[in-house]
Amino acid sequence: MPENLLPNPTANPETLLPAEPEVDAALAADTPVASVVVSHPSSSLAWALLADEAWARGASLESYAYARVGYHRGLDALRKAGWRGVGPVPWSHEPNRGVLRALFALRRAAEAIGEPGEPERLTEFLNASDPAALPALSAAAE
Repeated sequence: MPENLLPNPTANPETLLPAEPEVDAALAADTPVASVVVSHPSSSLAWALLADEAWARGASLESYAYARVGYHRGLDALRKAGWRGVGPVPWSHEPNRGVLRALFALRRAAEAIGEPGEPERLTEFLNASDPAALPALSAAAE
């Protein structure tokens, strides 16, 4: 039987977020991450990096708070880009990595503070977004 090559209108398309060149430039210029967040508060990448800094200091509750903001900013960006709550958010698309990093940071911190059910929910979210994301983020965190 021949393969159906017509697009499936019921399939969930990939969500590809726009680049954040100003955020990328500030980070490349070694601007302190907190300053990047102040200048670009809608950037989930900046919030995720701030969560990572707090995590590295052993401040798991602070990391959780920063990651939670990054998660919500990421949801806003995904919805603005046409995401409807389901569908791929490819790790291979560099601008998507801020949202995925925020999800990972929130998952890690939620586990550290013992938030019931949240680490599992975020694991499912990451795996549904892109099965390559969680292994890549876990490897980078080691």
